[in-house]
Amino acid sequence: MSTSRPTLDPEITSFVEQMQRAWASHPPLATLSPPEARAVAEEVRRPWRQGGPQMARTSEHMVPTRSGDLRIRLYDPGVARPAPALVYMHGGGFVLFSIDTHDRLMREYAAAAACLVVGVDYPLSPEHPYPAALNSIVDLVGWMHGPNAQRLGLGPAIALGGDSAGANLALSAAMTLRDRGEPDRITALLLNYGAFGAVCSDRAEALFGGPGAVLDRAEMEYYFDSYIGEPGKGHEIDDPYARPIIGDLHDLPPSLLIIPECDLLTEQSRAMEERMREANVEVSAIIYPGATHSFLEAMSVADIARRAIADGAAFVKARLAN
Repeated sequence: MSTSRPTLDPEITSFVEQMQRAWASHPPLATLSPPEARAVAEEVRRPWRQGGPQMARTSEHMVPTRSGDLRIRLYDPGVARPAPALVYMHGGGFVLFSIDTHDRLMREYAAAAACLVVGVDYPLSPEHPYPAALNSIVDLVGWMHGPNAQRLGLGPAIALGGDSAGANLALSAAMTLRDRGEPDRITALLLNYGAFGAVCSDRAEALFGGPGAVLDRAEMEYYFDSYIGEPGKGHEIDDPYARPIIGDLHDLPPSLLIIPECDLLTEQSRAMEERMREANVEVSAIIYPGATHSFLEAMSVADIARRAIADGAAFVKARLAN
Protein backbone atom coordinates (compact mmCIF):
# COMPACT_ATOMS: atom_id res chain seq x y z
CA MET A 1 0.00 0.00 0.00
CA SER A 2 1.38 3.40 -0.95
CA THR A 3 2.73 5.64 1.78
CA SER A 4 3.12 8.71 -0.43
CA ARG A 5 0.99 11.70 0.48
CA PRO A 6 -1.72 12.52 -2.13
CA THR A 7 -1.77 16.05 -3.48
CA LEU A 8 -4.48 18.37 -2.20
CA ASP A 9 -6.80 20.02 -4.68
CA PRO A 10 -5.57 23.65 -5.12
CA GLU A 11 -8.93 25.14 -4.14
CA ILE A 12 -9.10 22.90 -1.08
CA THR A 13 -5.55 23.95 -0.21
CA SER A 14 -6.64 27.58 -0.20
CA PHE A 15 -9.63 26.69 1.99
CA VAL A 16 -7.43 24.82 4.48
CA GLU A 17 -4.91 27.67 4.64
CA GLN A 18 -7.64 30.22 5.31
CA MET A 19 -9.05 28.01 8.05
CA GLN A 20 -5.62 27.58 9.62
CA ARG A 21 -5.09 31.33 9.73
CA ALA A 22 -8.50 31.83 11.31
CA TRP A 23 -7.87 29.21 14.00
CA ALA A 24 -4.41 30.68 14.68
CA SER A 25 -5.94 34.05 15.53
CA HIS A 26 -7.56 32.49 18.61
CA PRO A 27 -6.15 30.65 21.63
CA PRO A 28 -5.55 26.91 21.07
CA LEU A 29 -8.72 24.94 21.63
CA ALA A 30 -6.94 22.69 24.14
CA THR A 31 -6.58 25.70 26.46
CA LEU A 32 -10.31 26.54 26.36
CA SER A 33 -13.37 25.16 28.09
CA PRO A 34 -15.92 23.45 25.79
CA PRO A 35 -18.22 26.52 25.74
CA GLU A 36 -15.24 28.80 24.96
CA ALA A 37 -14.05 26.43 22.22
CA ARG A 38 -17.53 26.40 20.68
CA ALA A 39 -17.63 30.18 20.59
CA VAL A 40 -14.30 30.23 18.73
CA ALA A 41 -15.49 27.53 16.34
CA GLU A 42 -18.63 29.50 15.53
CA GLU A 43 -16.54 32.56 14.72
CA VAL A 44 -14.02 30.65 12.59
CA ARG A 45 -16.78 28.97 10.57
CA ARG A 46 -18.92 32.06 10.19
CA PRO A 47 -17.57 33.19 6.76
CA TRP A 48 -18.17 29.77 5.25
CA ARG A 49 -21.90 29.74 5.90
CA GLN A 50 -22.55 32.99 4.01
CA GLY A 51 -24.28 33.07 0.63
CA GLY A 52 -25.92 30.12 -1.03
CA PRO A 53 -29.54 29.33 -1.83
CA GLN A 54 -32.37 31.30 -0.26
CA MET A 55 -35.14 29.32 1.37
CA ALA A 56 -38.85 29.99 0.87
CA ARG A 57 -39.30 29.43 4.60
CA THR A 58 -37.06 28.67 7.56
CA SER A 59 -38.46 27.94 11.01
CA GLU A 60 -37.23 26.60 14.33
CA HIS A 61 -39.05 24.21 16.63
CA MET A 62 -38.45 22.46 19.95
CA VAL A 63 -38.97 18.71 20.07
CA PRO A 64 -39.34 16.83 23.39
CA THR A 65 -36.88 13.93 23.73
CA ARG A 66 -35.40 11.74 26.46
CA SER A 67 -32.38 14.07 26.40
CA GLY A 68 -34.46 17.22 26.88
CA ASP A 69 -35.96 19.66 24.42
CA LEU A 70 -34.20 19.45 21.06
CA ARG A 71 -33.88 22.49 18.78
CA ILE A 72 -34.41 21.78 15.11
CA ARG A 73 -34.36 24.10 12.11
CA LEU A 74 -36.65 23.35 9.19
CA TYR A 75 -35.40 24.46 5.77
CA ASP A 76 -38.07 24.65 3.05
CA PRO A 77 -36.89 25.52 -0.48
CA GLY A 78 -40.52 25.89 -1.56
CA VAL A 79 -41.66 22.29 -2.00
CA ALA A 80 -45.26 21.09 -1.94
CA ARG A 81 -46.37 19.76 1.45
CA PRO A 82 -46.33 17.13 2.81
CA ALA A 83 -42.73 16.71 1.69
CA PRO A 84 -39.95 14.19 2.33
CA ALA A 85 -37.10 15.28 4.55
CA LEU A 86 -33.39 14.88 5.08
CA VAL A 87 -32.54 15.00 8.79
CA TYR A 88 -28.99 16.34 8.98
CA MET A 89 -26.54 16.09 11.90
CA HIS A 90 -23.57 18.47 11.88
CA GLY A 91 -20.01 17.36 12.58
CA GLY A 92 -17.63 18.67 15.22
CA GLY A 93 -16.51 15.60 17.13
CA PHE A 94 -19.68 15.48 19.26
CA VAL A 95 -18.23 18.55 21.04
CA LEU A 96 -18.27 21.51 18.61
CA PHE A 97 -20.39 23.18 15.90
CA SER A 98 -24.12 23.65 15.50
CA ILE A 99 -26.91 24.12 12.99
CA ASP A 100 -25.49 27.62 12.52
CA THR A 101 -22.03 26.45 11.40
CA HIS A 102 -23.69 24.10 8.91
CA ASP A 103 -26.49 26.45 7.84
CA ARG A 104 -25.35 26.92 4.25
CA LEU A 105 -24.63 23.22 3.73
CA MET A 106 -28.19 22.36 4.76
CA ARG A 107 -29.63 25.05 2.52
CA GLU A 108 -27.61 23.66 -0.37
CA TYR A 109 -29.01 20.19 0.24
CA ALA A 110 -32.59 21.48 0.54
CA ALA A 111 -32.35 23.36 -2.76
CA ALA A 112 -30.54 20.67 -4.73
CA ALA A 113 -32.55 17.69 -3.40
CA ALA A 114 -35.88 19.58 -3.56
CA CYS A 115 -36.83 18.38 -0.10
CA LEU A 116 -37.19 19.68 3.42
CA VAL A 117 -34.03 19.58 5.51
CA VAL A 118 -34.22 19.28 9.28
CA GLY A 119 -31.08 20.57 10.98
CA VAL A 120 -30.53 19.09 14.44
CA ASP A 121 -28.88 20.90 17.36
CA TYR A 122 -28.26 17.68 19.26
CA PRO A 123 -26.84 17.83 22.84
CA LEU A 124 -23.06 18.15 22.85
CA SER A 125 -20.41 16.37 24.88
CA PRO A 126 -18.81 16.32 27.38
CA GLU A 127 -21.72 17.96 29.19
CA HIS A 128 -24.14 15.51 27.58
CA PRO A 129 -22.22 12.27 26.97
CA TYR A 130 -23.35 9.21 25.06
CA PRO A 131 -26.14 8.23 24.51
CA ALA A 132 -27.79 11.66 24.92
CA ALA A 133 -27.25 12.81 21.32
CA LEU A 134 -28.19 9.44 19.83
CA ASN A 135 -31.34 9.19 21.94
CA SER A 136 -32.42 12.67 20.89
CA ILE A 137 -32.14 11.75 17.20
CA VAL A 138 -34.00 8.46 17.59
CA ASP A 139 -36.77 10.30 19.44
CA LEU A 140 -36.85 13.00 16.76
CA VAL A 141 -37.47 10.38 14.07
CA GLY A 142 -40.40 9.06 16.10
CA TRP A 143 -41.74 12.59 16.51
CA MET A 144 -41.48 13.12 12.76
CA HIS A 145 -43.93 10.28 12.22
CA GLY A 146 -46.48 11.83 14.59
CA PRO A 147 -49.16 14.53 14.39
CA ASN A 148 -46.82 17.45 15.14
CA ALA A 149 -44.72 16.65 12.12
CA GLN A 150 -47.82 16.36 9.97
CA ARG A 151 -48.75 19.85 11.11
CA LEU A 152 -45.36 21.05 9.81
CA GLY A 153 -45.91 19.37 6.45
CA LEU A 154 -43.35 16.61 6.95
CA GLY A 155 -44.06 13.51 4.88
CA PRO A 156 -43.27 9.93 5.91
CA ALA A 157 -40.12 9.55 3.78
CA ILE A 158 -37.06 10.40 5.89
CA ALA A 159 -33.35 10.21 5.09
CA LEU A 160 -30.69 10.60 7.75
CA GLY A 161 -27.41 12.34 6.96
CA GLY A 162 -24.45 13.93 8.61
CA ASP A 163 -20.76 14.66 8.41
CA SER A 164 -18.01 13.27 10.65
CA ALA A 165 -19.57 12.81 14.11
CA GLY A 166 -22.93 13.55 12.50
CA ALA A 167 -22.49 10.60 10.13
CA ASN A 168 -21.78 8.41 13.16
CA LEU A 169 -25.05 9.57 14.74
CA ALA A 170 -27.03 9.07 11.54
CA LEU A 171 -25.79 5.51 11.09
CA SER A 172 -26.18 4.64 14.78
CA ALA A 173 -29.74 6.00 14.81
CA ALA A 174 -30.62 3.80 11.82
CA MET A 175 -29.09 0.79 13.59
CA THR A 176 -31.06 1.59 16.75
CA LEU A 177 -34.35 1.92 14.89
CA ARG A 178 -33.69 -1.34 13.04
CA ASP A 179 -33.03 -3.17 16.30
CA ARG A 180 -36.24 -1.72 17.78
CA GLY A 181 -38.17 -3.30 14.93
CA GLU A 182 -38.62 -0.06 12.99
CA PRO A 183 -36.26 -0.39 10.01
CA ASP A 184 -38.72 1.25 7.61
CA ARG A 185 -38.59 4.58 9.43
CA ILE A 186 -35.43 5.52 7.47
CA THR A 187 -35.33 5.57 3.68
CA ALA A 188 -31.64 6.36 3.08
CA LEU A 189 -28.35 7.30 4.74
CA LEU A 190 -26.01 10.07 3.52
CA LEU A 191 -22.69 9.57 5.32
CA ASN A 192 -20.14 12.34 4.74
CA TYR A 193 -16.59 11.46 5.92
CA GLY A 194 -17.93 9.60 8.93
CA ALA A 195 -16.18 9.24 12.29
CA PHE A 196 -17.28 5.65 12.84
CA GLY A 197 -14.70 4.89 15.54
CA ALA A 198 -11.81 6.46 17.44
CA VAL A 199 -9.01 4.21 16.17
CA CYS A 200 -6.90 5.65 13.34
CA SER A 201 -3.94 3.79 11.85
CA ASP A 202 -0.33 4.96 11.97
CA ARG A 203 -0.44 5.25 8.19
CA ALA A 204 -3.47 7.55 8.25
CA GLU A 205 -1.90 9.73 10.92
CA ALA A 206 1.39 9.93 9.01
CA LEU A 207 -0.31 10.87 5.74
CA PHE A 208 -3.17 13.08 6.87
CA GLY A 209 -2.79 13.89 10.58
CA GLY A 210 -0.15 15.65 12.64
CA PRO A 211 0.28 19.36 13.43
CA GLY A 212 -1.73 21.68 11.21
CA ALA A 213 -3.97 18.94 9.82
CA VAL A 214 -7.70 19.50 9.49
CA LEU A 215 -8.10 16.49 11.81
CA ASP A 216 -5.50 14.40 13.62
CA ARG A 217 -5.48 11.30 15.80
CA ALA A 218 -5.14 13.17 19.09
CA GLU A 219 -8.28 15.16 18.27
CA MET A 220 -10.18 11.99 17.40
CA GLU A 221 -9.23 10.40 20.70
CA TYR A 222 -10.26 13.54 22.60
CA TYR A 223 -13.59 13.70 20.79
CA PHE A 224 -14.48 10.08 21.49
CA ASP A 225 -13.30 10.33 25.10
CA SER A 226 -15.60 13.35 25.50
CA TYR A 227 -18.47 11.55 23.78
CA ILE A 228 -18.17 8.45 25.94
CA GLY A 229 -17.50 10.49 29.07
CA GLU A 230 -14.45 8.43 30.08
CA PRO A 231 -10.99 9.92 29.44
CA GLY A 232 -8.76 7.42 27.67
CA LYS A 233 -11.62 4.99 27.02
CA GLY A 234 -13.24 6.30 23.84
CA HIS A 235 -11.33 3.91 21.58
CA GLU A 236 -12.05 0.90 23.81
CA ILE A 237 -15.82 1.02 24.25
CA ASP A 238 -17.40 -2.03 22.65
CA ASP A 239 -20.87 -0.50 22.21
CA PRO A 240 -21.67 -0.65 18.46
CA TYR A 241 -24.11 2.25 18.73
CA ALA A 242 -21.21 4.46 19.86
CA ARG A 243 -18.67 2.89 17.49
CA PRO A 244 -20.70 1.72 14.49
CA ILE A 245 -17.50 0.56 12.77
CA ILE A 246 -17.83 -2.56 14.97
CA GLY A 247 -21.61 -2.83 14.61
CA ASP A 248 -23.92 -5.28 12.88
CA LEU A 249 -24.84 -3.62 9.59
CA HIS A 250 -27.56 -5.93 8.26
CA ASP A 251 -30.89 -4.55 7.01
CA LEU A 252 -29.81 -0.92 6.84
CA PRO A 253 -31.28 1.45 4.22
CA PRO A 254 -29.46 2.32 0.99
CA SER A 255 -26.39 4.37 1.85
CA LEU A 256 -23.99 6.76 0.16
CA LEU A 257 -20.50 7.33 1.55
CA ILE A 258 -18.89 10.65 0.58
CA ILE A 259 -15.14 10.05 0.99
CA PRO A 260 -12.39 12.69 0.69
CA GLU A 261 -9.13 11.13 -0.47
CA CYS A 262 -6.89 13.08 1.93
CA ASP A 263 -8.59 12.55 5.28
CA LEU A 264 -7.59 10.83 8.50
CA LEU A 265 -10.97 9.06 8.34
CA THR A 266 -10.80 7.86 4.73
CA GLU A 267 -9.80 4.40 5.91
CA GLN A 268 -12.89 4.23 8.13
CA SER A 269 -15.26 5.05 5.27
CA ARG A 270 -13.58 2.49 3.03
CA ALA A 271 -13.85 -0.14 5.76
CA MET A 272 -17.50 0.78 6.30
CA GLU A 273 -18.22 0.39 2.59
CA GLU A 274 -16.68 -3.08 2.61
CA ARG A 275 -18.56 -4.14 5.74
CA MET A 276 -21.85 -2.84 4.36
CA ARG A 277 -21.37 -4.81 1.15
CA GLU A 278 -20.64 -7.94 3.20
CA ALA A 279 -23.91 -7.31 5.08
CA ASN A 280 -25.80 -6.99 1.75
CA VAL A 281 -26.57 -3.31 2.28
CA GLU A 282 -27.12 -1.35 -0.92
CA VAL A 283 -24.17 1.01 -0.65
CA SER A 284 -22.35 3.42 -2.96
CA ALA A 285 -19.13 5.27 -2.26
CA ILE A 286 -17.56 8.20 -4.07
CA ILE A 287 -13.95 9.23 -3.45
CA TYR A 288 -13.04 12.87 -4.13
CA PRO A 289 -9.39 13.25 -5.15
CA GLY A 290 -7.47 15.96 -3.34
CA ALA A 291 -10.26 16.62 -0.83
CA THR A 292 -9.81 16.57 2.92
CA HIS A 293 -11.92 16.44 6.04
CA SER A 294 -14.64 19.13 6.21
CA PHE A 295 -14.20 19.88 2.49
CA LEU A 296 -17.94 20.29 1.92
CA GLU A 297 -17.75 23.60 3.79
CA ALA A 298 -15.50 24.92 1.02
CA MET A 299 -18.48 25.01 -1.36
CA SER A 300 -18.11 28.75 -1.98
CA VAL A 301 -14.53 28.38 -3.28
CA ALA A 302 -14.05 24.75 -4.39
CA ASP A 303 -15.64 22.99 -7.33
CA ILE A 304 -14.98 19.56 -5.80
CA ALA A 305 -17.07 20.50 -2.75
CA ARG A 306 -19.94 21.66 -4.95
CA ARG A 307 -19.70 18.43 -6.91
CA ALA A 308 -19.86 16.32 -3.75
CA ILE A 309 -22.88 18.23 -2.46
CA ALA A 310 -24.62 17.72 -5.80
CA ASP A 311 -23.84 13.99 -5.67
CA GLY A 312 -25.23 13.68 -2.15
CA ALA A 313 -28.33 15.69 -3.02
CA ALA A 314 -29.01 13.58 -6.13
CA PHE A 315 -28.80 10.42 -4.05
CA VAL A 316 -31.17 11.80 -1.39
CA LYS A 317 -33.63 13.11 -3.98
CA ALA A 318 -33.79 9.77 -5.80
CA ARG A 319 -34.19 7.73 -2.63
CA LEU A 320 -36.84 9.98 -1.09
CA ALA A 321 -38.78 9.90 -4.36
CA ASN A 322 -38.82 6.11 -4.24
